[in-house]
Amino acid sequence: MEKNSSPLHQIGVITVQLIIKSLNSSKFIIMKNKVNLFVVYSIMAIVLLACGEKKNLEVSDFSYEASQPVLPVLTLKDKNKVVQMKLTIPKNVSDIVVTSMDFNLVGTTDLKNITNIDIYSSFKEPRFETGTKFGSSDEINFKVQIDGHQPLQAGDNYFWLSMALKDSVNLTNKISANSVSITLSNGQVLKPTVTGIQTAQRIGVALRQHNQDNVDTYRIPGMATTNNGTLITVYDNRYEGSVDLQADADVGMSRSTDGGTTWEPMKVIMDMGEYGGKPQNENGIGDPSILVDRNTGTIWVAAVWAHGHPGERNWHASKPGISPEETSQFVLVKSEDDGLTWSDPINITSQIKKPEWQLLLQGPGKGITLKDGTLVFPAQFKDKDRMPHSTIIYSKDTGLTWKIGTGARSNTTEAQVVQLDDESLMLNMRDNRGGSRAVAITKDLGQTWEDHVSSRKALIEPVCMASLISFDHSKKGKLLFFFNPNNEKRRANMTIKTSFDQGLTWPTENQLELYEDSCYGYSCMTVIDENHIGILYEGNKELYFEKVNINELF
Repeated sequence: MEKNSSPLHQIGVITVQLIIKSLNSSKFIIMKNKVNLFVVYSIMAIVLLACGEKKNLEVSDFSYEASQPVLPVLTLKDKNKVVQMKLTIPKNVSDIVVTSMDFNLVGTTDLKNITNIDIYSSFKEPRFETGTKFGSSDEINFKVQIDGHQPLQAGDNYFWLSMALKDSVNLTNKISANSVSITLSNGQVLKPTVTGIQTAQRIGVALRQHNQDNVDTYRIPGMATTNNGTLITVYDNRYEGSVDLQADADVGMSRSTDGGTTWEPMKVIMDMGEYGGKPQNENGIGDPSILVDRNTGTIWVAAVWAHGHPGERNWHASKPGISPEETSQFVLVKSEDDGLTWSDPINITSQIKKPEWQLLLQGPGKGITLKDGTLVFPAQFKDKDRMPHSTIIYSKDTGLTWKIGTGARSNTTEAQVVQLDDESLMLNMRDNRGGSRAVAITKDLGQTWEDHVSSRKALIEPVCMASLISFDHSKKGKLLFFFNPNNEKRRANMTIKTSFDQGLTWPTENQLELYEDSCYGYSCMTVIDENHIGILYEGNKELYFEKVNINELF
Protein backbone atom coordinates (compact mmCIF):
# COMPACT_ATOMS: atom_id res chain seq x y z
CA MET A 1 0.00 0.00 0.00
CA GLU A 2 1.03 3.61 -0.54
CA LYS A 3 2.49 5.18 2.57
CA ASN A 4 0.25 8.25 2.17
CA SER A 5 -3.03 6.33 1.81
CA SER A 6 -5.78 7.21 4.26
CA PRO A 7 -7.02 4.53 6.72
CA LEU A 8 -10.34 4.34 4.82
CA HIS A 9 -8.50 3.77 1.54
CA GLN A 10 -6.40 1.00 3.13
CA ILE A 11 -9.55 -0.75 4.37
CA GLY A 12 -10.96 -0.57 0.85
CA VAL A 13 -7.87 -2.17 -0.65
CA ILE A 14 -7.99 -5.02 1.90
CA THR A 15 -11.68 -5.57 1.13
CA VAL A 16 -10.99 -5.91 -2.59
CA GLN A 17 -8.13 -8.32 -1.93
CA LEU A 18 -10.48 -10.55 0.09
CA ILE A 19 -13.03 -10.50 -2.73
CA ILE A 20 -10.37 -11.58 -5.24
CA LYS A 21 -9.24 -14.42 -2.93
CA SER A 22 -12.83 -15.60 -2.52
CA LEU A 23 -13.42 -15.56 -6.28
CA ASN A 24 -10.46 -17.89 -6.74
CA SER A 25 -11.76 -20.39 -4.15
CA SER A 26 -13.80 -23.46 -5.17
CA LYS A 27 -16.86 -22.23 -3.28
CA PHE A 28 -17.36 -19.48 -5.85
CA ILE A 29 -16.57 -21.40 -9.06
CA ILE A 30 -20.27 -21.46 -9.88
CA MET A 31 -20.23 -17.64 -9.92
CA LYS A 32 -17.55 -17.53 -12.59
CA ASN A 33 -19.69 -16.72 -15.52
CA LYS A 34 -19.29 -13.48 -17.49
CA VAL A 35 -22.30 -11.71 -16.03
CA ASN A 36 -21.50 -12.33 -12.38
CA LEU A 37 -17.86 -11.51 -12.87
CA PHE A 38 -18.87 -8.21 -14.47
CA VAL A 39 -21.07 -7.40 -11.47
CA VAL A 40 -18.42 -8.37 -8.93
CA TYR A 41 -15.64 -6.44 -10.61
CA SER A 42 -17.97 -3.43 -10.92
CA ILE A 43 -18.56 -3.59 -7.18
CA MET A 44 -14.80 -3.72 -6.66
CA ALA A 45 -14.32 -0.60 -8.77
CA ILE A 46 -17.04 1.27 -6.88
CA VAL A 47 -15.50 0.29 -3.53
CA LEU A 48 -12.10 1.59 -4.62
CA LEU A 49 -13.56 4.85 -5.99
CA ALA A 50 -15.64 5.42 -2.88
CA CYS A 51 -12.70 4.77 -0.63
CA GLY A 52 -10.72 7.29 -2.63
CA GLU A 53 -13.19 10.14 -1.89
CA LYS A 54 -11.66 10.94 1.45
CA LYS A 55 -8.04 11.11 0.39
CA ASN A 56 -5.94 13.87 1.87
CA LEU A 57 -6.23 16.93 -0.37
CA GLU A 58 -3.24 18.88 -1.53
CA VAL A 59 -3.19 22.65 -1.96
CA SER A 60 -2.89 22.01 -5.69
CA ASP A 61 -6.36 20.44 -5.65
CA PHE A 62 -7.89 23.90 -5.12
CA SER A 63 -8.11 26.86 -7.49
CA TYR A 64 -8.01 30.22 -5.72
CA GLU A 65 -8.08 33.50 -7.67
CA ALA A 66 -8.16 37.06 -6.32
CA SER A 67 -8.27 40.52 -7.88
CA GLN A 68 -8.99 44.14 -7.01
CA PRO A 69 -11.71 45.38 -9.38
CA VAL A 70 -11.68 48.65 -11.34
CA LEU A 71 -14.45 50.25 -9.30
CA PRO A 72 -14.57 53.20 -6.92
CA VAL A 73 -14.79 52.76 -3.16
CA LEU A 74 -17.70 55.06 -2.38
CA THR A 75 -18.43 57.22 0.62
CA LEU A 76 -22.03 57.19 1.92
CA LYS A 77 -22.34 53.53 0.88
CA ASP A 78 -22.23 50.60 3.32
CA LYS A 79 -20.84 48.02 0.89
CA ASN A 80 -18.08 48.37 -1.71
CA LYS A 81 -16.25 45.69 -3.68
CA VAL A 82 -12.56 45.93 -2.85
CA VAL A 83 -11.15 42.42 -3.39
CA GLN A 84 -13.07 39.72 -5.21
CA MET A 85 -12.09 36.07 -4.78
CA LYS A 86 -13.09 32.79 -6.37
CA LEU A 87 -12.30 29.50 -4.64
CA THR A 88 -12.96 26.38 -6.75
CA ILE A 89 -12.86 22.98 -5.04
CA PRO A 90 -13.09 19.45 -6.48
CA LYS A 91 -16.34 17.53 -6.69
CA ASN A 92 -15.24 14.81 -4.26
CA VAL A 93 -14.59 17.21 -1.38
CA SER A 94 -16.91 17.66 1.57
CA ASP A 95 -16.84 19.06 5.10
CA ILE A 96 -14.32 21.79 4.23
CA VAL A 97 -14.85 25.17 5.90
CA VAL A 98 -13.15 28.53 5.47
CA THR A 99 -12.16 29.67 8.96
CA SER A 100 -10.15 32.84 8.32
CA MET A 101 -8.97 35.20 5.59
CA ASP A 102 -5.92 37.46 5.61
CA PHE A 103 -5.41 40.70 3.65
CA ASN A 104 -2.74 43.31 3.07
CA LEU A 105 -3.75 46.99 2.83
CA VAL A 106 -0.25 48.36 2.13
CA GLY A 107 -0.56 51.14 -0.44
CA THR A 108 -3.75 52.62 0.99
CA THR A 109 -3.32 56.38 1.29
CA ASP A 110 -4.97 56.81 4.69
CA LEU A 111 -6.29 53.92 6.79
CA LYS A 112 -8.30 56.42 8.84
CA ASN A 113 -10.64 56.78 5.84
CA ILE A 114 -11.90 53.23 6.49
CA THR A 115 -14.54 52.66 9.18
CA ASN A 116 -15.33 48.96 8.67
CA ILE A 117 -14.28 45.89 6.71
CA ASP A 118 -16.64 43.00 5.89
CA ILE A 119 -16.40 39.78 3.92
CA TYR A 120 -19.36 38.40 1.99
CA SER A 121 -19.75 35.06 0.22
CA SER A 122 -21.97 33.34 -2.31
CA PHE A 123 -22.01 29.99 -4.11
CA LYS A 124 -21.95 29.23 -7.86
CA GLU A 125 -22.81 32.80 -8.96
CA PRO A 126 -21.03 36.03 -7.94
CA ARG A 127 -23.79 37.86 -6.07
CA PHE A 128 -22.08 40.49 -3.98
CA GLU A 129 -25.22 42.50 -3.24
CA THR A 130 -27.08 39.52 -1.72
CA GLY A 131 -24.08 37.65 -0.34
CA THR A 132 -23.89 36.09 3.13
CA LYS A 133 -21.67 37.86 5.64
CA PHE A 134 -18.63 35.79 6.59
CA GLY A 135 -17.09 38.15 9.13
CA SER A 136 -16.27 41.77 10.01
CA SER A 137 -13.61 43.95 11.57
CA ASP A 138 -13.51 47.57 12.68
CA GLU A 139 -9.83 47.33 13.68
CA ILE A 140 -8.15 48.72 10.58
CA ASN A 141 -4.45 47.97 10.08
CA PHE A 142 -2.21 47.28 7.11
CA LYS A 143 -2.51 43.56 7.95
CA VAL A 144 -6.08 42.38 8.49
CA GLN A 145 -7.32 38.93 9.55
CA ILE A 146 -11.04 38.20 9.58
CA ASP A 147 -12.34 34.99 11.16
CA GLY A 148 -15.58 33.26 10.25
CA HIS A 149 -17.22 29.98 9.36
CA GLN A 150 -18.20 29.38 5.75
CA PRO A 151 -18.72 25.79 4.53
CA LEU A 152 -17.55 25.26 0.96
CA GLN A 153 -19.44 23.43 -1.74
CA ALA A 154 -18.01 21.64 -4.76
CA GLY A 155 -17.52 24.07 -7.59
CA ASP A 156 -17.10 27.85 -7.45
CA ASN A 157 -17.31 29.69 -4.12
CA TYR A 158 -17.14 33.51 -4.22
CA PHE A 159 -15.94 35.91 -1.54
CA TRP A 160 -15.59 39.71 -1.44
CA LEU A 161 -13.70 42.04 0.81
CA SER A 162 -15.95 45.06 1.33
CA MET A 163 -15.21 48.42 2.94
CA ALA A 164 -17.19 51.32 4.32
CA LEU A 165 -15.62 54.78 4.46
CA LYS A 166 -16.14 57.94 6.45
CA ASP A 167 -18.76 60.27 4.97
CA SER A 168 -16.16 62.90 4.14
CA VAL A 169 -12.67 61.97 2.89
CA ASN A 170 -10.07 63.31 0.49
CA LEU A 171 -11.33 62.14 -2.90
CA THR A 172 -7.82 61.93 -4.33
CA ASN A 173 -6.87 59.22 -1.84
CA LYS A 174 -6.66 55.57 -2.95
CA ILE A 175 -7.55 52.20 -1.45
CA SER A 176 -5.19 49.28 -2.01
CA ALA A 177 -5.94 45.75 -0.79
CA ASN A 178 -4.63 42.28 -1.63
CA SER A 179 -5.68 38.82 -0.51
CA VAL A 180 -2.79 37.13 1.31
CA SER A 181 -4.29 33.74 2.21
CA ILE A 182 -7.34 31.69 3.12
CA THR A 183 -7.19 29.18 5.98
CA LEU A 184 -9.35 26.03 5.84
CA SER A 185 -10.71 23.88 8.64
CA ASN A 186 -8.35 21.02 7.70
CA GLY A 187 -5.41 23.29 8.43
CA GLN A 188 -4.46 24.03 4.86
CA VAL A 189 -3.52 27.60 3.90
CA LEU A 190 -4.27 28.69 0.34
CA LYS A 191 -2.40 31.44 -1.50
CA PRO A 192 -4.20 33.23 -4.34
CA THR A 193 -3.38 33.43 -7.99
CA VAL A 194 -3.64 37.15 -8.78
CA THR A 195 -5.71 37.92 -11.88
CA GLY A 196 -5.87 41.15 -13.83
CA ILE A 197 -3.75 44.26 -13.33
CA GLN A 198 -3.57 45.18 -9.66
CA THR A 199 -4.19 48.91 -9.22
CA ALA A 200 -5.33 50.87 -6.21
CA GLN A 201 -9.00 51.84 -6.21
CA ARG A 202 -10.15 55.43 -6.39
CA ILE A 203 -12.46 56.98 -3.81
CA GLY A 204 -15.79 58.42 -4.94
CA VAL A 205 -19.12 59.59 -3.55
CA ALA A 206 -22.40 57.69 -3.84
CA LEU A 207 -24.18 60.98 -4.50
CA ARG A 208 -27.64 59.48 -5.13
CA GLN A 209 -28.59 55.94 -4.14
CA HIS A 210 -31.48 53.63 -4.99
CA ASN A 211 -34.51 54.45 -2.78
CA GLN A 212 -32.83 57.48 -1.20
CA ASP A 213 -35.38 60.22 -0.42
CA ASN A 214 -38.14 57.88 -1.66
CA VAL A 215 -36.80 57.88 -5.21
CA ASP A 216 -36.44 54.50 -6.89
CA THR A 217 -33.97 55.54 -9.59
CA TYR A 218 -31.64 58.48 -10.21
CA ARG A 219 -30.65 58.92 -13.85
CA ILE A 220 -29.45 61.33 -16.57
CA PRO A 221 -26.69 63.38 -14.89
CA GLY A 222 -25.77 66.94 -15.76
CA MET A 223 -23.03 68.90 -13.97
CA ALA A 224 -21.35 72.31 -14.15
CA THR A 225 -19.01 74.50 -12.12
CA THR A 226 -20.37 77.98 -11.40
CA ASN A 227 -18.37 81.17 -11.61
CA ASN A 228 -18.00 80.96 -7.81
CA GLY A 229 -16.52 77.45 -8.02
CA THR A 230 -19.68 75.70 -6.78
CA LEU A 231 -20.50 72.32 -8.30
CA ILE A 232 -24.14 71.97 -9.41
CA THR A 233 -25.46 68.56 -10.46
CA VAL A 234 -28.89 67.89 -11.94
CA TYR A 235 -30.60 64.57 -12.65
CA ASP A 236 -33.89 62.70 -12.98
CA ASN A 237 -35.76 61.75 -9.83
CA ARG A 238 -37.64 58.70 -11.14
CA TYR A 239 -39.90 57.95 -8.20
CA GLU A 240 -41.55 54.68 -9.12
CA GLY A 241 -39.04 52.90 -11.37
CA SER A 242 -36.26 53.28 -13.90
CA VAL A 243 -38.35 53.74 -17.07
CA ASP A 244 -38.16 56.84 -19.26
CA LEU A 245 -40.97 59.38 -19.52
CA GLN A 246 -43.90 59.14 -19.37
CA ALA A 247 -43.65 58.54 -15.62
CA ASP A 248 -43.65 60.32 -12.28
CA ALA A 249 -40.33 62.16 -12.58
CA ASP A 250 -38.90 65.53 -11.52
CA VAL A 251 -35.51 67.18 -11.90
CA GLY A 252 -33.40 67.09 -8.73
CA MET A 253 -30.34 69.20 -7.91
CA SER A 254 -27.33 68.73 -5.62
CA ARG A 255 -24.81 71.42 -4.69
CA SER A 256 -21.22 71.26 -3.39
CA THR A 257 -19.04 74.17 -2.29
CA ASP A 258 -15.90 72.12 -1.51
CA GLY A 259 -15.06 70.53 -4.84
CA GLY A 260 -17.37 67.56 -4.42
CA THR A 261 -16.21 66.22 -1.07
CA THR A 262 -19.54 66.99 0.61
CA TRP A 263 -22.96 67.79 -0.84
CA GLU A 264 -25.99 69.69 0.40
CA PRO A 265 -29.36 67.91 0.62
CA MET A 266 -31.06 67.33 -2.72
CA LYS A 267 -33.61 69.92 -3.93
CA VAL A 268 -36.31 69.44 -6.57
CA ILE A 269 -35.96 72.34 -9.03
CA MET A 270 -38.38 71.24 -11.81
CA ASP A 271 -41.77 69.74 -10.96
CA MET A 272 -44.79 70.24 -13.24
CA GLY A 273 -47.19 69.09 -10.55
CA GLU A 274 -50.70 68.17 -11.74
CA TYR A 275 -50.89 70.51 -14.70
CA GLY A 276 -54.12 70.32 -16.72
CA GLY A 277 -55.84 68.28 -14.05
CA LYS A 278 -53.67 65.25 -14.78
CA PRO A 279 -51.71 63.41 -12.08
CA GLN A 280 -47.98 63.61 -11.45
CA ASN A 281 -47.29 60.49 -13.49
CA GLU A 282 -48.75 62.28 -16.54
CA ASN A 283 -46.63 65.38 -16.01
CA GLY A 284 -43.12 63.98 -15.83
CA ILE A 285 -40.12 66.19 -16.56
CA GLY A 286 -36.52 65.08 -16.98
CA ASP A 287 -33.40 64.47 -19.10
CA PRO A 288 -31.81 67.68 -17.78
CA SER A 289 -28.97 69.70 -19.26
CA ILE A 290 -27.14 72.47 -17.35
CA LEU A 291 -25.36 75.61 -18.58
CA VAL A 292 -23.55 78.44 -16.78
CA ASP A 293 -23.55 81.89 -18.41
CA ARG A 294 -19.92 82.86 -17.87
CA ASN A 295 -20.69 86.57 -18.29
CA THR A 296 -23.68 86.96 -15.94
CA GLY A 297 -23.24 83.93 -13.65
CA THR A 298 -26.81 82.77 -14.32
CA ILE A 299 -27.26 78.98 -14.20
CA TRP A 300 -29.70 77.52 -16.73
CA VAL A 301 -31.25 74.04 -16.67
CA ALA A 302 -33.22 72.66 -19.62
CA ALA A 303 -35.55 69.66 -19.43
CA VAL A 304 -38.30 67.93 -21.44
CA TRP A 305 -41.85 67.95 -20.04
CA ALA A 306 -44.30 65.27 -21.13
CA HIS A 307 -48.03 65.90 -20.58
CA GLY A 308 -50.59 63.11 -20.85
CA HIS A 309 -50.25 59.72 -22.64
CA PRO A 310 -50.01 57.56 -19.48
CA GLY A 311 -48.23 54.24 -19.79
CA GLU A 312 -46.54 55.20 -23.07
CA ARG A 313 -42.94 56.12 -23.73
CA ASN A 314 -42.73 59.79 -24.58
CA TRP A 315 -40.16 59.11 -27.29
CA HIS A 316 -42.95 57.48 -29.32
CA ALA A 317 -46.05 59.22 -27.92
CA SER A 318 -45.09 62.86 -28.61
CA LYS A 319 -46.77 64.15 -31.79
CA PRO A 320 -46.55 67.20 -34.11
CA GLY A 321 -47.76 70.50 -32.72
CA ILE A 322 -46.76 73.13 -30.19
CA SER A 323 -49.11 72.83 -27.19
CA PRO A 324 -48.50 70.51 -24.20
CA GLU A 325 -51.50 68.43 -25.18
CA GLU A 326 -49.92 67.74 -28.58
CA THR A 327 -46.20 67.49 -28.09
CA SER A 328 -43.41 67.47 -25.49
CA GLN A 329 -42.30 70.83 -24.14
CA PHE A 330 -38.82 72.37 -23.97
CA VAL A 331 -38.66 73.98 -20.51
CA LEU A 332 -35.98 76.06 -18.72
CA VAL A 333 -35.38 77.19 -15.15
CA LYS A 334 -32.63 79.53 -13.98
CA SER A 335 -30.77 80.49 -10.82
CA GLU A 336 -29.15 83.88 -10.27
CA ASP A 337 -27.79 83.18 -6.78
CA ASP A 338 -25.31 80.33 -7.39
CA GLY A 339 -27.94 77.60 -7.27
CA LEU A 340 -29.57 78.49 -3.96
CA THR A 341 -32.97 79.35 -5.46
CA TRP A 342 -34.56 78.66 -8.85
CA SER A 343 -37.13 80.35 -11.07
CA ASP A 344 -40.49 79.02 -12.15
CA PRO A 345 -40.50 77.01 -15.42
CA ILE A 346 -39.92 79.00 -18.63
CA ASN A 347 -41.44 77.29 -21.68
CA ILE A 348 -39.56 78.08 -24.93
CA THR A 349 -41.14 75.39 -27.14
CA SER A 350 -42.86 77.87 -29.45
CA GLN A 351 -39.55 79.69 -30.04
CA ILE A 352 -37.57 76.72 -31.31
CA LYS A 353 -39.82 73.81 -32.34
CA LYS A 354 -41.17 73.39 -35.84
CA PRO A 355 -44.85 72.36 -35.63
CA GLU A 356 -44.34 69.39 -37.96
CA TRP A 357 -41.62 67.88 -35.78
CA GLN A 358 -42.71 64.98 -33.59
CA LEU A 359 -40.42 65.79 -30.65
CA LEU A 360 -37.83 68.28 -29.43
CA LEU A 361 -35.65 68.06 -26.34
CA GLN A 362 -32.24 69.01 -24.97
CA GLY A 363 -28.85 67.22 -24.78
CA PRO A 364 -28.95 65.92 -22.04
CA GLY A 365 -25.79 66.70 -20.01
CA LYS A 366 -24.53 70.26 -20.28
CA GLY A 367 -24.29 73.36 -22.46
CA ILE A 368 -21.56 75.97 -22.88
CA THR A 369 -20.93 79.71 -23.16
CA LEU A 370 -19.05 80.69 -26.33
CA LYS A 371 -16.23 83.24 -26.43
CA ASP A 372 -18.63 85.91 -27.69
CA GLY A 373 -21.14 85.20 -24.88
CA THR A 374 -23.59 83.08 -26.90
CA LEU A 375 -25.31 80.40 -24.81
CA VAL A 376 -25.47 76.97 -26.48
CA PHE A 377 -27.33 73.81 -25.43
CA PRO A 378 -27.02 70.55 -27.35
CA ALA A 379 -30.44 69.37 -28.52
CA GLN A 380 -32.24 66.70 -30.56
CA PHE A 381 -35.44 66.52 -32.58
CA LYS A 382 -37.53 63.96 -34.45
CA ASP A 383 -38.63 65.31 -37.81
CA LYS A 384 -42.01 64.83 -39.52
CA ASP A 385 -40.89 61.34 -40.60
CA ARG A 386 -39.90 60.47 -37.02
CA MET A 387 -36.19 60.45 -37.90
CA PRO A 388 -34.05 61.80 -35.02
CA HIS A 389 -31.30 64.38 -35.51
CA SER A 390 -28.79 65.97 -33.13
CA THR A 391 -28.50 69.77 -33.20
CA ILE A 392 -28.02 72.82 -30.96
CA ILE A 393 -30.14 75.67 -29.61
CA TYR A 394 -28.58 79.04 -28.80
CA SER A 395 -29.24 82.46 -27.32
CA LYS A 396 -27.37 85.69 -28.15
CA ASP A 397 -29.23 87.80 -25.57
CA THR A 398 -28.39 86.04 -22.26
CA GLY A 399 -31.33 83.66 -22.49
CA LEU A 400 -34.17 86.05 -23.36
CA THR A 401 -34.76 84.42 -26.76
CA TRP A 402 -33.58 81.18 -28.33
CA LYS A 403 -33.01 79.80 -31.84
CA ILE A 404 -32.29 76.33 -33.19
CA GLY A 405 -29.92 74.81 -35.74
CA THR A 406 -30.50 72.19 -38.41
CA GLY A 407 -29.93 68.47 -37.99
CA ALA A 408 -26.25 67.54 -37.92
CA ARG A 409 -26.73 63.90 -38.91
CA SER A 410 -29.71 61.57 -39.26
CA ASN A 411 -30.40 58.89 -36.65
CA THR A 412 -28.40 60.67 -33.96
CA THR A 413 -29.76 61.81 -30.60
CA GLU A 414 -28.02 62.65 -27.31
CA ALA A 415 -25.07 64.97 -27.99
CA GLN A 416 -22.52 67.20 -26.29
CA VAL A 417 -20.90 70.34 -27.67
CA VAL A 418 -17.55 72.14 -27.27
CA GLN A 419 -15.98 75.18 -28.93
CA LEU A 420 -12.66 74.57 -30.69
CA ASP A 421 -9.67 76.89 -31.06
CA ASP A 422 -10.92 78.22 -34.41
CA GLU A 423 -14.26 79.08 -32.70
CA SER A 424 -16.16 76.39 -34.62
CA LEU A 425 -18.44 74.08 -32.63
CA MET A 426 -17.89 70.34 -32.36
CA LEU A 427 -21.01 68.23 -31.77
CA ASN A 428 -20.25 64.75 -30.44
CA MET A 429 -23.35 62.55 -30.96
CA ARG A 430 -24.88 59.27 -29.93
CA ASP A 431 -25.32 57.38 -33.21
CA ASN A 432 -28.14 54.85 -33.16
CA ARG A 433 -26.33 52.76 -35.78
CA GLY A 434 -24.08 51.68 -32.92
CA GLY A 435 -20.40 50.94 -32.59
CA SER A 436 -18.93 54.44 -32.48
CA ARG A 437 -19.69 58.13 -31.97
CA ALA A 438 -20.63 60.52 -34.74
CA VAL A 439 -18.90 63.92 -34.76
CA ALA A 440 -19.81 67.03 -36.77
CA ILE A 441 -18.54 70.61 -37.04
CA THR A 442 -20.45 73.86 -37.57
CA LYS A 443 -19.09 77.36 -38.16
CA ASP A 444 -22.48 79.09 -38.32
CA LEU A 445 -24.30 78.03 -35.14
CA GLY A 446 -25.75 74.88 -36.63
CA GLN A 447 -27.12 76.24 -39.88
CA THR A 448 -24.75 73.94 -41.78
CA TRP A 449 -22.67 70.95 -40.67
CA GLU A 450 -19.79 68.86 -41.95
CA ASP A 451 -18.50 65.52 -40.72
CA HIS A 452 -15.37 65.63 -38.60
CA VAL A 453 -12.47 63.40 -39.63
CA SER A 454 -12.87 61.36 -36.41
CA SER A 455 -16.60 60.70 -36.95
CA ARG A 456 -17.59 57.03 -36.66
CA LYS A 457 -13.94 56.06 -36.19
CA ALA A 458 -12.16 57.35 -33.10
CA LEU A 459 -14.56 56.81 -30.19
CA ILE A 460 -16.31 53.49 -29.72
CA GLU A 461 -19.66 53.18 -27.94
CA PRO A 462 -22.48 50.67 -27.36
CA VAL A 463 -25.16 53.31 -28.25
CA CYS A 464 -25.23 55.53 -25.16
CA MET A 465 -25.02 59.11 -24.01
CA ALA A 466 -21.48 60.44 -23.38
CA SER A 467 -19.70 63.47 -21.93
CA LEU A 468 -17.34 65.89 -23.69
CA ILE A 469 -15.66 68.99 -22.23
CA SER A 470 -12.83 71.35 -23.12
CA PHE A 471 -10.13 72.41 -20.65
CA ASP A 472 -7.84 75.43 -21.20
CA HIS A 473 -4.85 74.27 -19.17
CA SER A 474 -2.10 76.75 -18.37
CA LYS A 475 0.70 74.31 -19.24
CA LYS A 476 -0.87 71.72 -21.53
CA GLY A 477 -2.93 74.11 -23.63
CA LYS A 478 -6.36 73.32 -25.05
CA LEU A 479 -7.46 69.82 -24.01
CA LEU A 480 -10.58 67.80 -24.72
CA PHE A 481 -11.82 65.15 -22.31
CA PHE A 482 -14.32 62.48 -23.33
CA PHE A 483 -16.06 59.94 -21.07
CA ASN A 484 -18.34 57.01 -21.96
CA PRO A 485 -18.65 53.21 -21.86
CA ASN A 486 -15.49 52.17 -23.72
CA ASN A 487 -17.15 49.12 -25.22
CA GLU A 488 -18.88 48.50 -28.55
CA LYS A 489 -21.44 46.01 -27.21
CA ARG A 490 -22.45 46.87 -23.66
CA ARG A 491 -22.47 49.74 -21.20
CA ALA A 492 -19.38 48.92 -19.16
CA ASN A 493 -15.73 50.01 -18.83
CA MET A 494 -16.48 53.68 -18.12
CA THR A 495 -13.33 55.46 -19.35
CA ILE A 496 -11.92 59.00 -19.61
CA LYS A 497 -10.03 59.76 -22.82
CA THR A 498 -7.82 62.76 -23.58
CA SER A 499 -7.19 64.61 -26.84
CA PHE A 500 -4.33 67.08 -27.30
CA ASP A 501 -5.20 67.88 -30.93
CA GLN A 502 -8.79 69.16 -30.92
CA GLY A 503 -10.35 65.69 -31.07
CA LEU A 504 -8.38 64.27 -33.99
CA THR A 505 -6.83 61.51 -31.88
CA TRP A 506 -7.42 60.01 -28.41
CA PRO A 507 -4.19 58.18 -27.40
CA THR A 508 -4.60 55.02 -25.35
CA GLU A 509 -1.82 56.08 -22.97
CA ASN A 510 -3.93 59.08 -21.95
CA GLN A 511 -6.98 57.11 -20.89
CA LEU A 512 -8.22 56.11 -17.45
CA GLU A 513 -10.89 53.49 -16.70
CA LEU A 514 -13.04 54.26 -13.65
CA TYR A 515 -15.79 51.62 -13.60
CA GLU A 516 -15.54 48.19 -15.22
CA ASP A 517 -18.92 46.66 -14.33
CA SER A 518 -22.09 46.94 -16.40
CA CYS A 519 -24.08 50.10 -15.61
CA TYR A 520 -26.63 52.52 -17.07
CA GLY A 521 -23.69 54.45 -18.51
CA TYR A 522 -24.74 58.14 -18.80
CA SER A 523 -22.29 60.78 -17.51
CA CYS A 524 -21.30 64.42 -17.29
CA MET A 525 -17.94 66.09 -16.57
CA THR A 526 -16.87 69.53 -15.37
CA VAL A 527 -13.60 71.37 -14.75
CA ILE A 528 -13.26 71.83 -10.97
CA ASP A 529 -9.96 73.71 -10.90
CA GLU A 530 -6.60 73.93 -12.67
CA ASN A 531 -5.72 70.34 -11.73
CA HIS A 532 -9.00 68.46 -11.39
CA ILE A 533 -12.06 67.42 -13.33
CA GLY A 534 -15.24 66.07 -11.76
CA ILE A 535 -17.26 63.21 -13.24
CA LEU A 536 -20.85 62.30 -12.37
CA TYR A 537 -21.98 59.01 -13.89
CA GLU A 538 -24.64 56.35 -13.60
CA GLY A 539 -24.23 53.05 -11.81
CA ASN A 540 -27.44 51.02 -11.67
CA LYS A 541 -30.28 53.23 -10.40
CA GLU A 542 -27.59 55.37 -8.70
CA LEU A 543 -25.23 58.28 -9.41
CA TYR A 544 -21.54 58.31 -8.49
CA PHE A 545 -19.14 61.26 -8.35
CA GLU A 546 -15.37 61.08 -8.76
CA LYS A 547 -12.66 63.73 -8.72
CA VAL A 548 -9.73 63.08 -11.06
CA ASN A 549 -6.35 64.79 -11.04
CA ILE A 550 -5.61 65.42 -14.71
CA ASN A 551 -1.94 64.52 -14.14
CA GLU A 552 -3.15 60.89 -14.04
CA LEU A 553 -4.04 61.29 -17.70
CA PHE A 554 -0.70 62.69 -18.89
